Amino acid sequence: MTEEELQTALEKATPERERYELFVEECQDQDIRVRFSPAQGEGWSMPALLAVVHLSLRAAAGVEAEITHLNVTKIRVAQPADVLALSRVIRRDRGTVHAETWLFSHAVVEPIVHATATLSSPIP
Repeated sequence: MTEEELQTALEKATPERERYELFVEECQDQDIRVRFSPAQGEGWSMPALLAVVHLSLRAAAGVEAEITHLNVTKIRVAQPADVLALSRVIRRDRGTVHAETWLFSHAVVEPIVHATATLSSPIP
């Protein structure tokens, strides 16, 4: 899947309020890099970061995938800047996908959130 195809699929499958101006920067094999921007004049709340985690995990595992188990570790406070999400699939087993995502404020230097998840995918 190309960056443009993933961008279109994510936009169709995600409500606008949860997109945070998502922009798919890179889509190679099962490694995905997506940039999110906070609402004008706002920072990042934990619910907003969880929406970004959810979306970035689905970007890696498949847009139709649904999270069944989620583990999130907040490492540091997010800066009021773009958030970069680096996501990848760890393992696929039939309709089950294990994935992880790292969130970074502005640049890929120090992570702000790490999440691992198990997702069920309708496409084995």
